[in-house]
Amino acid sequence: MKWYEKIADQLFEPNRSVSPGELWFFKFFELFIVSYVIKYAWEWGFYAQLRNFEVVLPLGLANYIDVSLFFQNQLALVVAGLITVFAVLAFFRLGTKWMYPLVMFLLHMQYVIRFSQGEIPHSSNLIGMAVFCFTIGAIFFPGKKQMPRFVMGSIIFFVGLGYTSSFIAKMIGTGIHWFDGRHLWLWISEKSIDILSREGVYSPNFLQQMALKSTAIASVILLFGWFTEMIGVTLWWKKLRPYTVTLIIGMHLGITMTMNIRFDAFVIQLILIGYPWYKLLDSVIKTTPDWIERTI
Repeated sequence: MKWYEKIADQLFEPNRSVSPGELWFFKFFELFIVSYVIKYAWEWGFYAQLRNFEVVLPLGLANYIDVSLFFQNQLALVVAGLITVFAVLAFFRLGTKWMYPLVMFLLHMQYVIRFSQGEIPHSSNLIGMAVFCFTIGAIFFPGKKQMPRFVMGSIIFFVGLGYTSSFIAKMIGTGIHWFDGRHLWLWISEKSIDILSREGVYSPNFLQQMALKSTAIASVILLFGWFTEMIGVTLWWKKLRPYTVTLIIGMHLGITMTMNIRFDAFVIQLILIGYPWYKLLDSVIKTTPDWIERTI
């Protein structure tokens, strides 16, 4: 078996039999993704209607389409409504296999409409990437074994690749000195201005106080994050996956505490994909309802 075949075997486990716990978990995971898709679609849609008249920061399709058209006449809310309908139909496997592609296109459009207004968060990126994997799975890998294995395996592949790519990007952009604790001082200061502007008051927590008092402590915090990103691809190996994802979750909690950047959907999704929850479910569930069999 060649190296890439070994990685594919770890990610997609083609020789493992389908179990009731796996199908239950997959449908729960899909419900989580669809729920966040609908949540983001409406949040972004309502924001786009608030006093927005022109594109501040053209993103993606906004370089080719004048998305300011969606700032008026409730058009962004119409897009949110369409995303909701198509996402529900896709979840219940009603209509054609093109429901997820429609959701992916419209959600990307809604993202562009919303964040052409300014600051871009990362918290929704994993949800968007999961929708992409559901899209490919629905078109090319339908069926109760292929669909869950492809969707979960491909999400884990892209998550691992993304973190290690982030490590490499930091190395290329800044070099070995990226983990210099003074960089963390700068980012804490920048975020404190955002919080002070929004809430009128800012008080550093104990971890921020420790980092600001010592360059060494700040450097160790950054080095932990950098190391965790470097080993991101170890998510591809199922025996290492729970340990790696635990480190990544710890890194995100550290980012939240030091830089006040929250990754709620990000972290929940990592918890769901990082541990073999289907084994726990298989210990208590022995059958799969017909509606789950039909909607995989």
